[in-house]
Amino acid sequence: MDRHVLLIEDEPNIIEAIRFLLTRDGWSVDTHSDGADAVEAIRDAGPDLVILDLMLPGKSGLEILRDLRALPETEKLPVLMLTARGQSRDREMAERAGVSRFMTKPFSNAEVLTAVRDLLAQASQS
Repeated sequence: MDRHVLLIEDEPNIIEAIRFLLTRDGWSVDTHSDGADAVEAIRDAGPDLVILDLMLPGKSGLEILRDLRALPETEKLPVLMLTARGQSRDREMAERAGVSRFMTKPFSNAEVLTAVRDLLAQASQS
């Protein structure tokens, strides 16, 4: 099974770190860095999982998440949200919007791999 993730992130160092980590774990990784057309990029890519930064140029990760949950084809798509802020308010807003999992930067490689594997396992059971 080819596992495909779309990483929506605008920080080059994080993009490269996550791409390297997930590629080594057998994932196909595509990236996108502009929030303004991220929903379209997700619909075009058809990933098994989205890793979404909270703060993006053009449109916030929270707005993108709300848009995804409003569309029948993406309402159940697993979304791992990343943020550098780590405020409980951000987490609460993301959970209300339907995030699958929330992670604060900086994070360890093990945390990312565990989250991605867990989300894929949960999605395959539903």
